[in-house]
Amino acid sequence: MRFFAQYNIIISEFIYAKRRKDVHMKHKKDWYKDLVIYQIYPRSFKDGNNDGIGDLKGIISRLDYLKELGIDMVWLSPIYASPFVDQGYDISDYYKIALEFGTMEDFEELVAGLKARDMHLIMDLVLNHCSDQHEWFQKALKDPYGPYGDYFYFRKGKNGKAPSNYRSYFGGSMWEPVPGWEDLYYYHSFAREQPDLNWYNPAVTRELYQMINWWAEKGVDGFRIDAIINIQKDLSFPDYEPDGPDGLCSADVVVSHASGIGEMLEDLKKHTFALHDSFTVGEVFNGKEEELREFIGPDGHFSSIFDFSQHLLCLGKHGWYEAKPVDFKTWRSTLFASQAEVESFGRYSNIIENHDEPRGASMFLPDYGQNDAGVKMLGTVSVLLRGISFIYQGQEIGMRNVRRTSIEEFDDISTKDQYAEALAAGLDEQEALAACNRLSRDNARTPMQWSGGKEAGFTEGTPWLAVNPDYQKINVEAQEKDPDSILSYYRKLTALRKNPAYKDTFVYGCLKPVYEETEQVMAYIREYEHQRILVMGNWGQEAAELELPGTVKEVLLNNMPKINLNGELLRISSCQAVVLLME
Repeated sequence: MRFFAQYNIIISEFIYAKRRKDVHMKHKKDWYKDLVIYQIYPRSFKDGNNDGIGDLKGIISRLDYLKELGIDMVWLSPIYASPFVDQGYDISDYYKIALEFGTMEDFEELVAGLKARDMHLIMDLVLNHCSDQHEWFQKALKDPYGPYGDYFYFRKGKNGKAPSNYRSYFGGSMWEPVPGWEDLYYYHSFAREQPDLNWYNPAVTRELYQMINWWAEKGVDGFRIDAIINIQKDLSFPDYEPDGPDGLCSADVVVSHASGIGEMLEDLKKHTFALHDSFTVGEVFNGKEEELREFIGPDGHFSSIFDFSQHLLCLGKHGWYEAKPVDFKTWRSTLFASQAEVESFGRYSNIIENHDEPRGASMFLPDYGQNDAGVKMLGTVSVLLRGISFIYQGQEIGMRNVRRTSIEEFDDISTKDQYAEALAAGLDEQEALAACNRLSRDNARTPMQWSGGKEAGFTEGTPWLAVNPDYQKINVEAQEKDPDSILSYYRKLTALRKNPAYKDTFVYGCLKPVYEETEQVMAYIREYEHQRILVMGNWGQEAAELELPGTVKEVLLNNMPKINLNGELLRISSCQAVVLLME
């Protein structure tokens, strides 16, 4: 089996050699650097056939909306065939569209619609694991010691227990007993229905590379790569010091002890992304600091990786139940430090929220700032950061977290695990529920709020996940009619970022924090050549008076009706955001 796998790789090198040469001739360095990217969670974006589940037809119907918002590229969370144990991140067939989302013809129509509007498409790639319903795993279960058994990690138990003491991201052991086989286990970093793929088997990587190239040739311009750091393993699977009462150690500890990820990622890039000049953004939570330059440098493994530094502040040491409210000064310093660490060699992809995080308006704003002005302020300081700007569906209208009254109202597998963890730690049901309401992934997965009508205009059926009850006051239809709405402001914000007069500064300019000594102001200067642009927002409850670093040439953006500017003295109100072109 391994002989044939190696033979296939040799043949593929020959086939890909000409492709690499052709791509090199037409390559445009960093073509993606100035784009604004919009993430769509397909299940919750727009239902085109009224079955309660968002789909490709629904997305197609809203392409003009995205274009008007100033979007250049769309990232789709997984649309592949799946049992949806983990909302599509458990893939049963990499080459098929999930029936819930539509057909391959629908996908091709979407690609054509995007290209007609001069927009690009990113697909989600789930390469660390697949579904237990995938034909590879089904064949492996029948014969764990056969060729497909080597597509995964099957190991004998140790001293009557699992092979090692690893805790999965969704709780419980990473090792699941194999039905019908005594003392045999398979490895899963996430749910037991998501067995990890063996990246040390060339037959596996060949299969994955072939699949990626197939999608690229169908018109996909880039990929978001899910949980990619987890592909590296210490194949001896040693035990580590337990960090919980269950006697297990966390997945993060396991990953931190593995090595060799660079070689694996370069091989992936060489055989796939480099052939197509694809934009790539990696989901890397627990990479090693000393490897950062290798990930996103000029010759990095990826075009970019997400900056999760601010989101890590939201987590407790042992679980959500220990999480503290995000302190403004800590949040500000964390974000600035993160910007500084990559400025000399690469770009982060900047997010306020995504499908795995709670709503930013509910997390990063004080109670008194959770209003339209505050949401605009948060958007301003995020979208104009150095790096690649991502907007998650609903962020542009200020969608919020949802308060649920029982754990049964949640869909997310991770939330249910965190609820159980909180109860096990001694919290009562209301305390555990409060933690879930604050941090659940379901907060970001509620249906998009298109109107104040039935089910927020998302569907005429029953939505798969309940709509946020605030949809009658927070929705696209209402905001499109209001020139002072959050949506109208976001359109101005993306237009400013891409304005030819300032674009080079926002794309290439350095970022210099200012007013760090203040208790309440988030501010920085974007500077390129002879242009300086000051971006600031007041997180405080009271107005702040600031002496400006020079004379204001032009007010580029202001989220309030008036600006109190007297020469080089600015009085900035609570939740006010301003963008100033300086002399």
